[in-house]
Amino acid sequence: MSEQALLVMDVQRMIVDRYPDPAYLPRLRKAIDTARANGVRVIYVTVGFRPGAPEISPRNKLFGRLAGAPASAAQANDIHPDVAPGPGDIVVTKRRVSAFAGSDLDMVLRANDIDHLVLTGIATSGVVLSTLRQAADLDFTLTVLSDGCLDNDPEVHQVLTEKVFPMQAEVTTVADWVAAR
Repeated sequence: MSEQALLVMDVQRMIVDRYPDPAYLPRLRKAIDTARANGVRVIYVTVGFRPGAPEISPRNKLFGRLAGAPASAAQANDIHPDVAPGPGDIVVTKRRVSAFAGSDLDMVLRANDIDHLVLTGIATSGVVLSTLRQAADLDFTLTVLSDGCLDNDPEVHQVLTEKVFPMQAEVTTVADWVAAR
């Protein structure tokens, strides 16, 4: 039998605030609550850096502006309180876009015999895409909760969830995933 984990990625307050969708967090909360109720491990993935962000090269187009930044700018990785971790949940800090990049996620998954990842997060074209590709290369079974992901560009979200992700993952909705539990 496959051991699953629900990955809740980049739902930090400062990120959620840039994606105004009032239905998103309640929907994600439903997936989290269902996972916990059914013994599915919940793993939060945040992006974060040490004070001064020594992990970041100024050449990095996405994160370069944080190189040498004060701790408050580089370490604002608080998870939104509406979907906060509970007892027994794991929080992993990554250093780049993929949940695996610069984190101990792979070690946590393997130590817990997890071989099936259920992906959610912000943004579909960022952490979800990068994590899906790397996880597929690492031979994980994958499910993407399409409405458990957000992107600033609805067309990009649609292309990824309807055309790209199905090549490497099962794609379903939060409601359908919850109903199948």
